[in-house]
Parts: sequence; structure tokens; C-alpha cells
Amino acid sequence: MSISTSLEPEFFDAAAADEGCERHLPIEARRALGIRAAYATRFVATEFSKRPEDFHLIAGAEVAPRPGDVVIARVAEIGKHTRLESPVSRRQLMFVGQEIMVAYGNRYAPDQFLAHVPETLEPCHLVAGGGLAGYVTEMHASIDAATAIEPIGLLATADGVVNLRGFAPLQVGNPSLAAVRAVGTLRPPVIAVLGTSMNSGKSTTLGCLVNGLSNAGLNVAAGKATGTGAGNDPNLFIDAGAFPVCDFTDFGYPTTFKLAYEEVRDLLAAMIDEQAASGADVVVIEIADGLYQGETARLLRDPLFTAYVDTVVFSAQDALGARAGLDVLQDAAVPVAAISGVLTASPLATAEASAKLEVQVIDTYALCLPEVATALIPVRAASL
Repeated sequence: MSISTSLEPEFFDAAAADEGCERHLPIEARRALGIRAAYATRFVATEFSKRPEDFHLIAGAEVAPRPGDVVIARVAEIGKHTRLESPVSRRQLMFVGQEIMVAYGNRYAPDQFLAHVPETLEPCHLVAGGGLAGYVTEMHASIDAATAIEPIGLLATADGVVNLRGFAPLQVGNPSLAAVRAVGTLRPPVIAVLGTSMNSGKSTTLGCLVNGLSNAGLNVAAGKATGTGAGNDPNLFIDAGAFPVCDFTDFGYPTTFKLAYEEVRDLLAAMIDEQAASGADVVVIEIADGLYQGETARLLRDPLFTAYVDTVVFSAQDALGARAGLDVLQDAAVPVAAISGVLTASPLATAEASAKLEVQVIDTYALCLPEVATALIPVRAASL
């Protein structure tokens, strides 16, 4: 399929747009083949590839996207994200003029962007490589501007606008048969991995912990309960030896930022229930971003968190962050088994932290050792 450099779709109806009319636009088969789908839209993309004729686009000035709605957009200008993560986590190089399938969502990333779902199908941005469309309102000073995209229309079927939750294999509030059957049984120990911020080493810490537990002969289930959808973390958990692995995108959420708190809380419980019902000996769950992030801060003080999570491994970038984070967790009465993360790459930072903390500091890669990892398994296990 040839790539047009025009950013105005061939079927654009200027008169209808001026009137604000909602327009239903067909997607011809040849064009459908050229649309590059993103990781966050992978479950929708599977069905779209099978029967593109069952889908069409909805456009118009009155169309108001919602978080999770799938949009077909055209790449207008390449910025921060030069590649779009595919449904199988291949990094697809993007070109101006290409059409992409992404999902609307809000993003909270202190090292990158603060972005929100726009109120219309106005030009906006690709705010995460996993396939998140939003409008950037703030950004870190050290990064490039976001890649600009121009929405063409919301993807729809005869049933209405396509939202990721309608195609997700797992559903909050509608547990799998395995999870239903597990009600009333003893839940395996649950370890949560939290951190001071983005890039504090949470995912690597979780991966090494999973690897150490797997090396000990244990069946480990892993998940990521909050954050922005991308395949790198789930793939890391799989590579480390976890099975099954899931994240919030498996429940139909491209991101968890700005979800109603009750949804975040229910999502965490549903994810742990599903992973626990898999027959795992241990469940390990990552909570994204830092302890001051809104949803995370509320979760820590929610009785549900302590009912579902038995202990925490905390990742920090430096000794001071480790001390402050431990204080926050202890003030919330959250048990902490160990400190790890980026700070352990520095022997000096590790020594500083060890001298000021009453919790053990463990080198991230030492967690791959069976005897180190298994020593962190809490004795207590909650009942479902």
C-alpha cells in the first residue's frame, strides 16, 4: 500500500465536519491491511485482521473519545516515540503518513509526559510507544516533543465504538471460572514490588525475584497492576520464569492513570485473584510509578491492599529515597521484606542505605539466587 503524505483522509467530508455531524466511514480491505496496530490494541487487532469488513470509523466534531476507545490515526510528525510497539512487541518504525491503531488514555510519567484524553477527535499525540493517544499538557525538559498524530475516526462495529474492555480476555467484576472455583481456598503468598518513582528498578527487581523463586522450583505467577500499557515488562516477567503473566491491558485498560479509584482497587484484587487461581506457589505484582502517585498512595492505606498483599520489596534510586520510601510504607503499616533497585548498583549507595535502614538491602541480581528469593516469601497467607 502506498503511503500518502497528506494528513487529510481521502473520504474527508468538509461540509459534514463543519456541521459537526457524526459520520460513519467504511474501511476498505486493502487499506485495513496497511494499518499498523499497537500493543495496547492487540486483542482488537486480532479480530480486526480476521474480519475488517465488520468494522468502520466514526468521525465528526461531536465525537467525544473516552479512555480505552480505539482510534485510527495518521502520523503527522515524528517526535519522542519513533517506533510503535506491535501486538507481538516488535518495535515498528513509524513514517509520516502511516495509519496506526492506538487507544485513547491518560498518562502520568514524570520522566516523560502528563497527557489527557482530549474532548474531541482533534490532533493530539502518541504519548507512549505501546499505543496510547492523548494530548500532552506537560513534559520533562530533557525529552523531545511527543509524536504528533491526527485522528481519522474511532473504530466501531455494529454494536458501537470499540473500547478495549469489550475485547479483553479478563474482566474486572466477571472472574474466570478458575478464580470462581478458588473462592474460599487458601491464597498463595503475594509479594508486591513498589518503588520511589519511574526508573527506580521495579521491573528488574521483580524479574530477578521471579527468576530466583523459579530457580527454587516454585511456580510463580506475575502481574503489573498499574501503569501505562507496554509489552516490555510482561515479557521480562515471562523471560524470568513466571507463568501465567498478565497486566492491566489484559483487563482492557490501556493505562490506569485517572481511573476512578474504585476501579484501580478492584483491578488489583481481580488480578491477584486470577493469578492466585492459576495454581501458583507465589504471586508477585508490580505497582507502577512512585509512592506519591495518586492511586498508589491511596492503595497503600486501603485495607484491601493489606488483605491481598503479604509483603513488599521496595526499589529505590538512592539511600535517601530508600529511607523516605520505607518511612511512607511503615506509616501505612505495610510490611517491607527488603530494599533493592537501582541504588544497589552502587556499593557506596548500598552501604549508606544499609547503615540507615532497619530492613535488609539486597542487590537486585542477588534476587536471582534461590536462597535469597525464597527467604522473602512471607509466612502468612490470606484466605480468599
